[in-house]
Order: sequence, then C-alpha cells, then structure tokens
Amino acid sequence: MTSDEEEARRIAEMGKPVLGEHSKLEVIIEESYEFKSTVDKLIKKTNLALVVGTNSWRDQFMEAITVSADEDEEDTGEERLPSCFDYVMHFLTVFWKVLFACVPPTDYLNGWACFIVSIVIIGLLTAVIGDLASHFGCTIGLKDSVTAVVFVALGTSVPDTFASKVSAVQDTYADASIGNVTGSNAVNVFLGIGLAWSVAAIYWHMKGKPFVVEAGSLAFSVTLFTIFAFLAISVLLYRRRAHIGGELGGPRGHRLATSAFLFGLWFLYILFSSLEAYCHIEGF
Repeated sequence: MTSDEEEARRIAEMGKPVLGEHSKLEVIIEESYEFKSTVDKLIKKTNLALVVGTNSWRDQFMEAITVSADEDEEDTGEERLPSCFDYVMHFLTVFWKVLFACVPPTDYLNGWACFIVSIVIIGLLTAVIGDLASHFGCTIGLKDSVTAVVFVALGTSVPDTFASKVSAVQDTYADASIGNVTGSNAVNVFLGIGLAWSVAAIYWHMKGKPFVVEAGSLAFSVTLFTIFAFLAISVLLYRRRAHIGGELGGPRGHRLATSAFLFGLWFLYILFSSLEAYCHIEGF
C-alpha cells in the first residue's frame, strides 16, 4: 500500500462515528403556541370546511350551549377566557344556537342533509320576520309600500347580511360576499316575483278572471334603485385601485368612507320612496 493510499485510509477512519463520553441523549419537545396559532389560521383560510364541519349532533349541541371567547386576530397563543360581552351575547343568542344545532351534521349524506334543512329553516325564519315587520308597519299606521321598503325588506335581508359578513371575514377575496348579495337579489327578482306572479296568474285564469296588478310607485322605486345601484357599483370599481386594495377592506379611512356612502344610499332610497308614497314629491 502506497503512502497516498495509507493517508486516504487514515482520513476515512477519522470520519467514522466514535462513541464519546456521553452515551445517552435526552430530547425535550415543547409546543410552540405561536407556530400552532399560525398553522390554525392557515388551515382555516385554506379549507374552512375542516373548521366548521361537524360529525355528530352531540358536538353541535355542546358547541351551542358552551360560552366561548370571540376570535382575536392578535392571538398570543394563550387560551382566552370568555369576557362579559361574550356571556351577554351567548345568552341573547342561545335560542338560535340551539335551534340551528338541530340541523343535521355536515357528515350526513355528504352535507346535503345539512344544506337542505338549513335552507328550509332560513326560509321559515325569513317568512316569520317578514310577517312581523308587516304587522309592525300596520300597527303604527304606515302605508304598505313604505312598510315593504323599510321593515319587510330589512327583516328579510338579515340572513343575507350575516352571510355576507361571514364571507367578508373568512374569505380571502370579496367575491363570495358581493356575489351573495347579487345572487340573493337575482333569486328575489327572477324566482320570487316570477314564481309568485305565475301562480297568481294561473289561479285567476282558472277562475276565469283577468289578473291585474296596478303599478303604483313601482316605476319611481325601480328607477331610484337603479341609479343608486349604479353608484354603488362605481364605488366598488373605484376601490380596485392599487392604493385601496380591493372592493372590501383597505385603509381605515376608505373603509369608513365606503360604509358611510353605502349606508347613505340606503337611507336616501328609503327617504325618497317614503316621500313619494305620501305624495310629498311627485313620482312617475
């Protein structure tokens, strides 16, 4: 064996593992609350179904009757205890929590049972809210057109409002939140009005009488709504500029200004429709 081969062998033997003085190793694994919080948020944004899905009625009722702390964006990793406000909101909403806990879990029939029963319950609650709003308007002596624009419309839009709020908070983009509003109005106009009028027309045709509905202030309300809808869409298009960031969110000043503007459109629509209904302004 040459000297070069001996040197290479010596170097190779130096790289072999050798048992040292300490023959035992202890590994301690500690949980990182900060990393856990980050992973939980990523999972929630990536696949919301894994967070909100349930597999038994027991889990749903336990969650409904349990007071839990509201989610905090600046999570420190420590478990937050429910505040006084959390307890108040829990006792105010516990009836609705228990009611919707009766909805079948998402694991049943691949989620179709949950979807169908939820739609039925929301429809029934919307009908009840609409009737209560109509009776309230009749009690205080408002015209039917004003009651429909103010109280009935507001009451039946509450589920859409909360659905849009949840979509705006949980989704990365504003498509689901805005699409929920436009889709809901499409159902109200094309299916709600069309189906109701078709049933009424068929009923009166079978009775041998014509089906006639006077327009009233419909032309004024629809024209006013179209103008305000155009203004709202223009604001959404403007908010797509880079310095704002998108239809929803953005800097605090732009958020407040947009909220005030949209709320003002709703208030003006109610005001002008009510003034026209009571003949304070001339309609067409």
